[in-house]
Amino acid sequence: MAAKRGTDEMRERVVLGEFGVRNVHTTDFPGNYPGYEDAWDQRRFEETFRVDVIREEEGALEFDMVGIDAAIANAFRRILLAEVPTMAVEKVFVYNNTSIVQDEILAHRLGLIPIRADPRLFEYRNQGDEEGTEIDTLQFQLKIKCSRNPQAAKESSDPNELYFNHKVYSKHMTWVPLGNQTDLFPDANFRPVHDDILIALLRPGQEIDVLMHCVKGIGKDHAKFSPVATASYRLLPDITLLQPIEDEAAEVLQKCFSPGVIEIQNIKGKKVARVANARLDTFSREVFRHEGLKNLVRLARVRNHYIFSVESTGILPPDVLVSEAIKILMGKCQRFLNELDSVPME
Repeated sequence: MAAKRGTDEMRERVVLGEFGVRNVHTTDFPGNYPGYEDAWDQRRFEETFRVDVIREEEGALEFDMVGIDAAIANAFRRILLAEVPTMAVEKVFVYNNTSIVQDEILAHRLGLIPIRADPRLFEYRNQGDEEGTEIDTLQFQLKIKCSRNPQAAKESSDPNELYFNHKVYSKHMTWVPLGNQTDLFPDANFRPVHDDILIALLRPGQEIDVLMHCVKGIGKDHAKFSPVATASYRLLPDITLLQPIEDEAAEVLQKCFSPGVIEIQNIKGKKVARVANARLDTFSREVFRHEGLKNLVRLARVRNHYIFSVESTGILPPDVLVSEAIKILMGKCQRFLNELDSVPME
């Protein structure tokens, strides 16, 4: 029985010790453990696999993906970062720039501004096409000039009072329809995601006049196309108290973990510690610094339970990004199966 428990722990838990981490490698492959059937089975996978949405806010999504291997989880994360397409500024035509920001720096700053435009409405621009068309390009104009405020007080030193248009923001970028885009997108409101991104500072007489072409691309080509600010995952924490911990030791134990992980109950006049919500812990392993506690607690992570956190840049909602990433992963799998089918068997 003890041997079976040890085997189950090795297969299902990543254990954190004082000086290292055990069971970090996946070992449940066919034939590795006598008495275990680890060959992949679609029916068993469908029964055990699930996705639970934990928290959904504007621009952020937290969900659990249970019953998968680390390779699948990481592939999903990388697709979110680098293969879900967005629209971003690719070409900047500078007609006039008398600000102190060099043309190249200005173009780079403009490229990193997230554009609120659904990339599913557009096609990829053909390589070598410099002009762009209404189906593969969005055009924006930034034309602004700084001037003095004649009504400003003479003793004033505040630029906000002295000058007009001395701060160039992303809100000054305006969409200029190409071709028949006005008819194609009658209800569109293509614009930067945020209006208050500072692009440059001007002084009287200085101006910026540029035209920008936004194209469809992926983060693998340039980070400006990445649709997420963060896309990460972690394994579900699993904290086990190996024996009752009471009174002063319970209070010390509570301080070793993140708030909300350990709670103290009053049982028959004694303070008794219990694990309330292991999910909240960050696993600082502070408990291992206390000689009287480090052998009373087991810290582990559930091997096949992944907690995903996705934060969108605002171009698309995070739930849409997740669904698009799933479609891309499915497409990759299908292409791989097609390649296998095309290989002649001897």
